[in-house]
Order: sequence, then structure tokens, then C-alpha cells
Amino acid sequence: MGEPIVQLAPAKINLALHVTRRREDGYHDLESLVVFADLADEVEARPSDADALTISGPFAAGLNAGEGNLVCRAVAAFRARWPQAVEHPLALHLIKNLPVAAGIGGGSADAAAALRLMAGLSAEPIPVAQLADLAAGLGADVPACLLSTPLIARGVGEVLSPLPDFPACHVVLVNPLVPLATADVFRRLRAHDNYPLPELPAPMTRPAQLGIWLAETRNDLQPPAVKLVPEIGDIVAHLAETQGCILARMSGSGATVYGLFGSEAQAHQAAQDMRQANPGHWVAAAPLLQPHIS
Repeated sequence: MGEPIVQLAPAKINLALHVTRRREDGYHDLESLVVFADLADEVEARPSDADALTISGPFAAGLNAGEGNLVCRAVAAFRARWPQAVEHPLALHLIKNLPVAAGIGGGSADAAAALRLMAGLSAEPIPVAQLADLAAGLGADVPACLLSTPLIARGVGEVLSPLPDFPACHVVLVNPLVPLATADVFRRLRAHDNYPLPELPAPMTRPAQLGIWLAETRNDLQPPAVKLVPEIGDIVAHLAETQGCILARMSGSGATVYGLFGSEAQAHQAAQDMRQANPGHWVAAAPLLQPHIS
């Protein structure tokens, strides 16, 4: 059958996340500095008799491969929008390397990878703006994951400003393997009208610059998430004490915590320390992806 076509779905990390307004539709306006790690799920595709999805990998258990899966929804939405673009059906396979309901993109990144895969197979060029519009209909994080480059996200996540430069940094990600539903976290959010992100320095090329800027920011979803899963607070405190950690904070709506490092060696040592202290947790270290959109 030949080699499958593969698209990576990198982990999304909210380095800072400010909730600035509750909208009349019940959603919230956000401002977030979003980056992506060199850790990813994988979406593979081969020609087949019918569109179908299978799932494997360390976090495949509990995921449904039916029509409700975001990968299936992305492919179906693409076919509905561009019926002639990819004529043959596809056997899709998702390798789930990242924890589920973890605040690091997950299903949104998988959906974005499926859209990139379909656009790459298309017999006709697919305008990026139209693909992004389609992505927004699948979920608030899907447009950012479609780009997978450092950016500022505003609105409900659909207004994106890619950054021209970003420091070479490494992250350690720690998840206690407790799923945390975004809706539950937002329900416990007390303040809905917090101030926006401060202006980024330009150019921002050094980890120390990023650290100074991040010190003036927050993740507004961290306090309510810690009330639901107190272990998140323990992980933040422990990771912050590891050598070379510039900042430790929860990503997105949790429960994954990131530690930011300027040094690869210190990041890997911190990951080793966290694994020894918490053998039941998922721990990974990786570089952040650099800007690729000017």
C-alpha cells in the first residue's frame, strides 16, 4: 500500500492566558501567548474503500474513533466544503502520544493536522483563510493549531497574530493524568473582566526577556483548576524549584503544567527529577517550535 502520508499534531501550550470578557453568547474573550512543543500526536492517511479512523498510542484508551472524533469531523467538514478536492476515501490512523483533556491542544491539534493533511492531498489549492474559517467551526483552538507557530490569540481564539521571532526555549510538561473539563474550570472562574496581556518586547529573542514579560502575566484559569485538582498547585511549586526553571505555570485549562527553561540540559534534568518524584505522572521535555510564518 506504500507509506502513509503523515501530519504531526504538536502540543499547544498557553504560556499566558488572560480572560478579558464574558460575552453575551456565554463564551469568553481571551488573550493568550500560545506556543507549540516538539511533542506531537500523529495523523496518518492511506487510500482506502471508505473514510475510517483507527487509534493507537499510549493515550488511545477511552478515545472514540467514531464520527464524533475531531479528526473525523475535520475530514467530513473538509469534504463538505470542497467535495471534489480529495476524491478517494482515506483510512486514517491517529497515534495518540499526548494526554487527553490536558490543556495542551489534544483533539484540536489532531483536527488541525487532519485539515493540513486533506489540504496537502487536494487536487485544487485550498486558500489558507478559508481553511482557517473551517478550522474555527471545529473548535476555538483549531485555528491556532493549524498554524503551530508562536502567536498571540485573541477573541475566543480565532484572532491570531503570529510572532516574527521567539527565543529558543525548552519546556518540561507534567500532567497528573487527571482529566479536567474546560467547562468545569470556566464555571469556577470568579473574575471575567481581567486586564489584557502587556505588550511584547520587540524583538524578543532571549529567554530572559520572555521570563521578565511572563512575570507580568497570568493564567486566569489556574486558580479555579487548582481548586478542582489541588495536585496542579503542587506540581507548579515543585517544577518552579528545579534548577534553571524560568517559570512554572499551568497551560490552558489544565491539568498540564509547563516549566520554561533556557537550557536543554536543565530541562532534561528537571524532567528526570519530576519523573522520580511523581512516577505516576506523564512527564516530557522538548524544545519549543520556532516561528515559521513571517
